[in-house]
Amino acid sequence: MKNANDGMVPFLKKEEITSLVKSIAQDIKNRFGDKHIHFICPLKGSILFVTDLAREFKNSPVTIDFVKIESKGNSFIVKKDIETDIFNKNVIIVEEIIDAGRTLSFLKKHLSLSLPNSIEVACLLDKPARREMPISPEYVGKTIDDRFVIGYGMDSDEVGRNYSDIYNFLQ
Repeated sequence: MKNANDGMVPFLKKEEITSLVKSIAQDIKNRFGDKHIHFICPLKGSILFVTDLAREFKNSPVTIDFVKIESKGNSFIVKKDIETDIFNKNVIIVEEIIDAGRTLSFLKKHLSLSLPNSIEVACLLDKPARREMPISPEYVGKTIDDRFVIGYGMDSDEVGRNYSDIYNFLQ
């Protein structure tokens, strides 16, 4: 695949994504008010989502940190850990999409070792039909059926992360 025209059709346009991000941000603000929030961004797919989400908190204290988890079969390796001290802090893991939930489940357990006040999950797209772990995000932009999507951080062999829209394959 070289670009979005190769067997791909628009699924969510940029304007729809922006609306979903604003809605998630409002839900988080309703829950936390002006409390400091620590966004944790799993690399690489969530980078655009966490950036846009953080921009919605213009007058609230937020920090952003990054983590990179690599899965090897049924085990996980932390390739890059967070640098922020999250002890007694409000943490929100920002995921672009939740699929099986195995990596996210591992990440939640890993972060909980630092004893944060809370760990919640915000996802732009939730795909519960593929869930293997009992993960339920607190903030969901859109629940989708079992489809492969790229764009807005999601990729196919590193292609498509930079697309402002989200696409799926023609069936």
